[in-house]
Amino acid sequence: MSLLEITGLTQRFGGLQALSNFSFRMEERELVGLIGPNGAGKTTVFNIVSGFYKATEGTIVFDGRRINGLKPHRVTAMGMARTFQNIRLWNDLTVLDNIRLARYAWLGYGFWSAVLRTKRYRQAEKAVETKACDVLEMMELAEYAGEFPKNLPYGLQRRVELARALAGNPRLLLLDEPAAGLNSADVEGLIRHIRWIYDEFKISIWMIEHQMKVVMSLCQRLAVIDFGCTIAEGTPEEIRRNPEVIRAYLGDGAL
Repeated sequence: MSLLEITGLTQRFGGLQALSNFSFRMEERELVGLIGPNGAGKTTVFNIVSGFYKATEGTIVFDGRRINGLKPHRVTAMGMARTFQNIRLWNDLTVLDNIRLARYAWLGYGFWSAVLRTKRYRQAEKAVETKACDVLEMMELAEYAGEFPKNLPYGLQRRVELARALAGNPRLLLLDEPAAGLNSADVEGLIRHIRWIYDEFKISIWMIEHQMKVVMSLCQRLAVIDFGCTIAEGTPEEIRRNPEVIRAYLGDGAL
């Protein structure tokens, strides 16, 4: 059984068809890229899969369960996490608290436990803080635990967002243009961190990325969409040589 299976996904916004019969399958422990021109429908796919949009047509099965129409927090609780093209951190909370919040779907105590500060409440809160600190340490962010994200350089904010996604122990991590806005040094660091995350956490990663250096360095295979339709799938080398991909997206000599 595949970890993620998408069949016949179609999305319409009024008279605009953003996706047309998009199908995709992802196995456990894969690192796969989704590429295509601006406006091709890539982020729409992620928004549907993660519960932010409801598909017009099609089915999405994650870990054997159909997830069409589930709210984002329920999809997250099932083991899927994501980052966003535009960083979405809570800038008035510390880095540590940003990571802590990612664990609250698994706390396991109720309202009155929190009000009364029961032993169960104290144990759960301690476990959350320990997990958050461990993730920050692994992502080389421990020294910034007390900082506010808005005060950090952009590259570190990207890393905090990655750490927050990992704090939920996902089986599938969706990365929406993680290299957007990064300088060349930060891109190199990002490649290193994503490769480390894949090896260390033993998870599947599905990423949208415009920087070909990132996807060609990391991804085992690529899917390419244009105008909401899949035009090619294959290994990075196969995609690099695909004439239709070159015409639609990469351009002669782009790679």
